[in-house]
Amino acid sequence: MDENFPFHVAIIMDGNGRWATSLGKKRTYGHYIGSKVVDEITKGAVKLGIKYLTLYTFSTENWKRPKSEIRFLMALLKTQLRKKEKLFMDNGVAFSTIGDISVFDERVKKGIEELKEKTKNNKKMRLTLALNYGGKHELTQAAKRLAEDVKSNKLKIDDMDENTFERYLYTYDMPDVDLLIRTGGEKRISNFLLWQSAYAEFVFFDKYWPEFTVSDLETAIDEFKRRKRRFGGL
Repeated sequence: MDENFPFHVAIIMDGNGRWATSLGKKRTYGHYIGSKVVDEITKGAVKLGIKYLTLYTFSTENWKRPKSEIRFLMALLKTQLRKKEKLFMDNGVAFSTIGDISVFDERVKKGIEELKEKTKNNKKMRLTLALNYGGKHELTQAAKRLAEDVKSNKLKIDDMDENTFERYLYTYDMPDVDLLIRTGGEKRISNFLLWQSAYAEFVFFDKYWPEFTVSDLETAIDEFKRRKRRFGGL
């Protein structure tokens, strides 16, 4: 893989609700259209040669939203899980998730596991949805599991380094983020992949997620290619 090409792209898909409101429609309409954009970006990412695409789908903070919106998002997730199989199989995409999915209902959890199983042998790209995900929560849980292994003598504290700690993260079998994109005009990371984005390049778009296109993805990649990544060195 060309070092000037992003191996792992992560996207904060922001602005669904604000986009819909700007059109005089309900926020839920924005989430529906946003799910359609995911399909186009997935296909485009495969064609561009991206190997890992991680999408911030539902954060641990999103539970603070109105209950009616949360119900819609959960129903949309169930529907999309059923519809994505053909898209993933046709495009060689392996599906995975990060986050605590234990809080979802059994139908959602079953849909997630079935889609993972059906697509596990696809090799062109890995698409990961961050569901009930928060970076601080991930790091806290990783620290707890590491402490438990030290306590039970499975791990010696003196043997712990960054590589050891990474094995306790949701993303233990994924590379760090190279390029992080955020739509919607905000310029913050919002508790997303805090560890994994330590040396990521950030590209922000003012346009809302429902307006985001494969051409915009290419623009972000071109911006990534122009930057010099030093990783703290010269």
